[in-house]
Amino acid sequence: MADMTMGPLFLSLKVAGISTLIVFITGVLIAFVLARKNFPGKSLIESLFLLPLVLPPTVVGFGLLILFGKNGWVGRWLLEWFDVQIVFTWIGAVIASVVVSFPLMYQSSAAAFQSLDKKLEQAARTMGASEWRVFWTVSFPLAWPGILAGLVLAFARGLGEFGATLMLAGYIPGKTDTIPLAIYFAVEAGQIEKATYWVIVIVALGFSTMMWLNWWSRRNLRRFAESKEGE
Repeated sequence: MADMTMGPLFLSLKVAGISTLIVFITGVLIAFVLARKNFPGKSLIESLFLLPLVLPPTVVGFGLLILFGKNGWVGRWLLEWFDVQIVFTWIGAVIASVVVSFPLMYQSSAAAFQSLDKKLEQAARTMGASEWRVFWTVSFPLAWPGILAGLVLAFARGLGEFGATLMLAGYIPGKTDTIPLAIYFAVEAGQIEKATYWVIVIVALGFSTMMWLNWWSRRNLRRFAESKEGE
């Protein structure tokens, strides 16, 4: 009973954790590159990155199903060459969470990099630092507050993902039953107590995440103000 009860929590945390790690790496690097490059079609690319924010999750899930299904472009290739199936697996839930949470990570990171003082980066370059070293020693530390905000929001979004996950991963108890799916199907089955339990759990997780982010933001703003007063 304990395993069955805690299964959705562990799976949700695993899916949200892995998807957040993926969007953190990809979102930060892509945002850094695009923040410093201007080229024809840049607005189109950024619009594509942000599109999942405005599309219904079921539409995103349908697109992923077309792409990763057995007859999809990627799904067929994975099945034929690696005997890997994405649909109806927890990996599908991770992919769905990555797609819907990536815009939050990218948007926060891009805003953070664009607000940096370019003179600091240029000063590091004039001292002989490579672009990679400039990124790690100057750009990334200065942009970290904005990046962290995106990271927390991406984790919360991945934790609460429902529509795209249902379309791609389906609902298989003990295999793809994340908390949002467990709530929905518990209500469908008339198991109100079970649904209420998971609602309380995910609300507590989401509320704690946002509370921590607000506390951290206020603390850093206070430190910034104090440092300005001391100058």
